[in-house]
Amino acid sequence: MAVSGGLLAGRGSASEVMDDAAVEEVLERALERVPLAGRRVLAIVPDGTRTAPIPLLYRLLNRHLAPRAAGLDYLVALGTHPAMPEPAVERLLGVPAAERDPAIRLFQHRWDEAEALRTIGVIPAAEAARLTEGRLEEEVPVRLNRLVEEYDLLLLCGPVFPHEVAGYSGGAKYLFPGIAGAEIIDFTHWLGALCTSMATIGVRDTPVRRVIHRAAELVPPEVLCVTMALDGERLHGLWVGAHVEAFEAAAALSEHLNVIRVPRPFRRVLSMPAEQYDDLWTAAKAMYKTEPVVADGGEVVIYAPHLREVSYTHGRLIDQVGYHVRDYFLGQWDRFRDVPGAILAHSTHVKGSGTYDAAMGVERPRIRVTLATGIPEERCRRIDLGYRDPATVDPAEWEGHEDALVVRHAGEKLYRLA
Repeated sequence: MAVSGGLLAGRGSASEVMDDAAVEEVLERALERVPLAGRRVLAIVPDGTRTAPIPLLYRLLNRHLAPRAAGLDYLVALGTHPAMPEPAVERLLGVPAAERDPAIRLFQHRWDEAEALRTIGVIPAAEAARLTEGRLEEEVPVRLNRLVEEYDLLLLCGPVFPHEVAGYSGGAKYLFPGIAGAEIIDFTHWLGALCTSMATIGVRDTPVRRVIHRAAELVPPEVLCVTMALDGERLHGLWVGAHVEAFEAAAALSEHLNVIRVPRPFRRVLSMPAEQYDDLWTAAKAMYKTEPVVADGGEVVIYAPHLREVSYTHGRLIDQVGYHVRDYFLGQWDRFRDVPGAILAHSTHVKGSGTYDAAMGVERPRIRVTLATGIPEERCRRIDLGYRDPATVDPAEWEGHEDALVVRHAGEKLYRLA
């Protein structure tokens, strides 16, 4: 017996922070309405690149689900991120491996292993064209981690923040791309790039979100969601229920908590990604989230001395393609059509908006993007990004200038013009 659509329980406030007791009250009230006898549950959680009280959720879900369900396991929604080593898993769950219940298993998604995936359906080309407002008309195979075949209920657990590809993260995005195969990952990311990050980020209803929700209709098990809205590490909202309604509730509060409006654009932005991002692939949120408040001709400096790598998963391809504006690829499509869409999308999101004159072969980005990281200067130049020695950057000096904005712990807050 499946639970009907809608919210089972939830609460949220921009002014109040939820303590552990409030979180447990919401979860208990919701989960007691879910029939669990004889059913196996797979809880899908984000990796360490997302801020969320996963240790608390892990304890509470084990307490309230494990005694009632026929089985409870966890799957880390890595998307295309590399697998987490055991110390990182212990930090994610807040429990050393030796102290975890051996009956409750933890798996990590592998997007690049065919045997780990199964096709659950297809979005026809005509429907894809309708969902994308005519931007892409191609059939989309929908593949998911084959573990979903072994469970009766999927519980998607994670936060909702402004996002450059989908508009907002969270909800069914923990399925696509969280535990999906390459086809729909590439499709949705390139679609986001076609729409542009500037027109997408911080928008709840986007073409990418529509594709994600359509793909979620193909998932065989029942799907429920535990969505969260946070301000930094402070939990302000928690909802449990059908994935669309739970996502909408969390996104509405996240808009209040995580969108900062400033009165004017800045010529220079020093964006300092949090250390939870260990390569540019994840730390590039420092660019996406500040781009809307950078003046034409201005510069974003990504200051992260701890970064040593462009992408642990996709670095080789990015080295070949470099970072370019969207129209650079569209103007030379025959040259780039075989590059995975997720790579092209990441490239355009980091470079930002701009134009490309195909006749002259001239690319004109709207702003400059400079890396002040541990990535060597030669590599920065090779991938078409600026370089600055991080030892020459003093954030305190930047904070004293009217035309400069300094963003510490960048990656979750979206800056927009008022």
